[in-house]
Amino acid sequence: MNMRSEGVGKTVLVLGATGGIGGALARTLQARGYEIAALHRRAAEMAIHHPDYRWLAGDAMKASDVLAAAQGVTAIVHGVNPPGYQRWAELVVPMIDNTIAAAKAVGATILMPGTIYNYGPDAFPLLSEASPQHPTTRKGKIRVALEQRLEQAAGQGVQTILVRAGDFFGPGAGNNWFAQALVKPGKPVSAITLPGRRGTGHSWAYLPDVAESFARLLALRESLPGFARFHMRGVYDADGLVMARAIAEAVNMPRLKTRRFPWPLVPLMAPFLPLFRELAEMRYLWREDLRLDNRLLVETLGEEPETPLAEAVRTTLVSLKCLP
Repeated sequence: MNMRSEGVGKTVLVLGATGGIGGALARTLQARGYEIAALHRRAAEMAIHHPDYRWLAGDAMKASDVLAAAQGVTAIVHGVNPPGYQRWAELVVPMIDNTIAAAKAVGATILMPGTIYNYGPDAFPLLSEASPQHPTTRKGKIRVALEQRLEQAAGQGVQTILVRAGDFFGPGAGNNWFAQALVKPGKPVSAITLPGRRGTGHSWAYLPDVAESFARLLALRESLPGFARFHMRGVYDADGLVMARAIAEAVNMPRLKTRRFPWPLVPLMAPFLPLFRELAEMRYLWREDLRLDNRLLVETLGEEPETPLAEAVRTTLVSLKCLP
């Protein structure tokens, strides 16, 4: 099959096309021949910046808007998340319910990015698709409820392809630890801030590789089960310094200094800044060794899409305007 033309004549609805994972999937699927329909509250404004997509005015929180936008589509990318890690309790589940209802009505496959929030320390260090989901955080419990809804919908004929990966980085990744902690967007790299402890492993995922995995799985959707869940290995930072060394190499500063993320200040600021409260809740993900088992993905695709780390980091730094 010609991978560049496999989507010709098919349309994918992207919810969150201006975000990190939604934007990456939109670009990747369009390159493979799919028409991209994108739902946004300011559709006319978005069409100026991304004229290659078919923009539809609407809100992912409104079931009627999602259903109207989904008419005639092959798949729905659920790439929407409440901004700043806030209002998850009131927004996350209603939005996935709207996507499920629309997918059921039109016979579309849902493409769902998974998170590592679903797991508590009892599942570490190696997370497989069968690992127990016993989250200890509010966001984790909400994500478990979201996946349970998708699994239940599979029994009603709604197919979901879920790909879980580590912390995102890459061009257009939006709010993420790479851009919010490791480096400062818009400024030359002078130091690297490390959220994790030295010697503690952590998993990262380059957005274009995640999008490529989704695209290849979508091409195989007819042979996949109703609820198809896959894990990506991504970039496993075994000692907590792999990413730092890659950044230092990209900026040609082998002696680039590193410093610890100021975790002790986070609980002090949490009562005043909601974002800090959410960050404090996720600290456990940086205290434990964390990696994902990708055997099922490799068995299905033959390989995991993997951009060389040096290229991935340099592209990310350029997109963040930390490199010319």
